[in-house]
Amino acid sequence: MPYSTNGKRDYKKEYEKYHASEEQKSNRAARNGARRQMEREGRVSKGDGKDVDHKTPLKRGGGNARKNLRVQERSTNRSVAKTKGNRMKGNG
Repeated sequence: MPYSTNGKRDYKKEYEKYHASEEQKSNRAARNGARRQMEREGRVSKGDGKDVDHKTPLKRGGGNARKNLRVQERSTNRSVAKTKGNRMKGNG
């Protein structure tokens, strides 16, 4: 587990080292902007159990253009892709 001490997760250290970085703040703002855009279009609403997915992830150079966004069920968007041999597919 990242940023853990004696089996306990250190949320403060995790935030300071990861979530507070300028890159992560920028990505978070982009994701929030994409969600707001889809809310304005009526595609999603608060508490509906849906995620706004970037077809090409932000970390791979995707943006918030409408053509790069889609609505998916939360469980589908957050599931881990597997190969036929039941191994995790690489996402980096």
